[in-house]
Amino acid sequence: MKRREFTDKLVTGVMALMLGLTALFLLVFLVRMFGQGARALSWEFLFTAPRNAMREGGIYPALVGTFLLTGLAMLIALPLGVFTAVWLTNYGRPLWLVRILRVAINTLAGTPSIIFGLFGMAVFANLLGFDISLLSGGLTLAILALPVIINNTEQALRGVPADFREASLALGATTRQTISRVLLPTALPNILTGAIISIGRVAGETAPIMFTAATFYSRRLPRGLFDEVMALPYHIYGLMTEGTHPAQQVPIAYGTALVLLILVLAISAAAIITRGLIRRKRQW
Repeated sequence: MKRREFTDKLVTGVMALMLGLTALFLLVFLVRMFGQGARALSWEFLFTAPRNAMREGGIYPALVGTFLLTGLAMLIALPLGVFTAVWLTNYGRPLWLVRILRVAINTLAGTPSIIFGLFGMAVFANLLGFDISLLSGGLTLAILALPVIINNTEQALRGVPADFREASLALGATTRQTISRVLLPTALPNILTGAIISIGRVAGETAPIMFTAATFYSRRLPRGLFDEVMALPYHIYGLMTEGTHPAQQVPIAYGTALVLLILVLAISAAAIITRGLIRRKRQW
């Protein structure tokens, strides 16, 4: 008995230590980012274009480009991912095809993001002739987000109690009506949470857009789907690796990183709040 208690205390202590170290690293990271990046933040920094060889000005084109790339990617990936998950959980036949598709989806989920960038450059930019553009980048990011959305939606649908489906079918509803009126509304909080988290991941990716969409410097916003765009992740990368005036450009890079971090944290918070509001509304 004493040995078991000692083992329990030891495991609990190790877990508490790991949690404390993780919290410490996170705190150091946040303090460093806010300490370095807050100096650059201002309304001018957020809403003006870069100027004077990227040594002055702001990040407005990169901020808008990030929103455009992320919005286009999710506009493509979210409905396609949800429909794929619905098919896998409700209509998937034959079973060997479903197994192959699941292996393919799981493989894509673990594929490094730079591979998606090379794929997007080869297929969208070169083969289809979209060149380096907003469209090529959005399509590439959509493929990147698809596995996460599919897996999350499938888990959300499987988490709906089987009694809900059986009761709907017993009342005479068709499979389509059961999916649209019972399964999807019930699973909606978890689906939205996964989708919003996917937005955070897509917004912070550098490698996929490096080969397909991003440009290092532009003073104007994209005018169409076939224009190059600036983006926050690539802007940081460019300033830190290709900048020729580090004394002026490194603080701008830290400010850009802080803006991107705040966006990702805001998106994660929105996921938590959205899920809570939907669940509370259903309890009422």
